[in-house]
Order: sequence, then C-alpha cells, then structure tokens
Amino acid sequence: MLAKRIIPCLDIKNGRTVKGVNFKHLKDAGNPVELGSWYTKQGADELIFLDITATNEKRKTLLSLVREIARHINIPFTVGGGIRGEKDVELLLNAGADKISINTAAFEKPKLLEILSNRFGSQCIVLAIDTKYEENEWWVYLNGGRIPTKRKTLDWAKEAFRRGAGEILLTSMNHDGTKSGFALDITKKISEKLSIPVIASGGAGKLKDFYEIFKNGKADAALAASIFHYREIEIPELKSYLRNKNILIR
Repeated sequence: MLAKRIIPCLDIKNGRTVKGVNFKHLKDAGNPVELGSWYTKQGADELIFLDITATNEKRKTLLSLVREIARHINIPFTVGGGIRGEKDVELLLNAGADKISINTAAFEKPKLLEILSNRFGSQCIVLAIDTKYEENEWWVYLNGGRIPTKRKTLDWAKEAFRRGAGEILLTSMNHDGTKSGFALDITKKISEKLSIPVIASGGAGKLKDFYEIFKNGKADAALAASIFHYREIEIPELKSYLRNKNILIR
C-alpha cells in the first residue's frame, strides 16, 4: 500500500495566495513564496500551485512566481492554470514544476491528455476536476467552477485515465472552504474505479476529516488550503494524528 500524502494548495490570484468558500468570496491568505517555504519545513509531501483566474482571464500561469517558489522548496511541485498545450507545459517544467495540473483545456480537447502524457509521461499529468453535486449527480464544472457541463464526473475521470492522465485532483465545489469534511462518496467511487492516485480536495476542517477521506473515501492524498494557511492545523500534528490512527503516512 502506498503511503498517503498531505498536500497544501496555493490558490493564486494577482500573485497572492487567496482562499474562498465554494469558489467565491476570495480573501488574501499570504505570500505564496513564504508559504511554500514554510510548508517544506513543515513536512508537506507535495505542494500544488493553481493560478485560479488564468483560464478565465485567457492568460498563462505566472512563470516568474513559479520559478521563485521552486527555488524555495525541495518537495514535488504541481502547477496549474491557463495550460493550453505542450509549450505551456514545457515552460512550467523548465521553471521548476515537477507536474502540471490541467482542467478546462483537457475537457475541451481530451486528445490533449494523450499528447501530453506521450511527450512528458503520464506521471507528470494531473487532471484537475472541479465537481458539483446537483440533482442527485456529480457534474463537471469548467473555468474555475464558473461553467457547468452535462458531463458526469465519474465518466470524465474514466475517460481521462484512458487517455493518459496519471493522477486526478478532485475538488468538490459543494465542500470547498466549508471545513465540513471532504466529499467521501465521489472520491471513493473514482478511487475504486481507477488505478491512478486520487487527490481529494475541498472541505478539510479538522483532523478527523483527513482520517475519513483516507479510510472511507479511499483517497491517495488529501489537499487543504485555509486550515494550513491560517495555521488552524499544522502538518506535523496532522501526520502524528494519522499515524496514531494506523494510516500509513510519509
């Protein structure tokens, strides 16, 4: 069994770390370079950087900021936001990213997952899915949660896996920023259907939430933002708690 991972997430807007609730009401959460450095010292297993307005503003991810953060950390670094093709991935990897996270562009052109995984390796390609539970079903949303689709989340995850995605970053819009716990049901469904790792995102609020998503949601990794940014939970404390609960942790 693979050890579970704890991943802080830097949602970036205008060069600053921000955090909201249900993808809205964004508030400043600090300097991303300082936070990245802090999480490395705290024992985070990875760091994810998402330029959350890049796609909607039709621009590229902030390369200079990616470069600066990469210089201050020594853990795996995933970067997403505004990625449209091979050149974007190449630039980000050269700037210090280890993996890239792609969302809207992959949905609009699924063949892109095949192209990217063939060139860079599937282990480098993280498919981000923003999902919302409505009318008894989990649906895919695009453009930072702004645009609904008629695609069921599980169906899209299966197709993305077939096309070469090496990991799924699954964010529940219903749970995002609520601190009410992760979306156990959809995470478990995708984790059980696919043989690639699933990162659960959205809803972390207390230590028990991480235990639940690993034990009952079958996630391979758990991502959180505000509880780490505002130091409501610190990573050494969380890892100690999980070890005491017999969760294999790094």
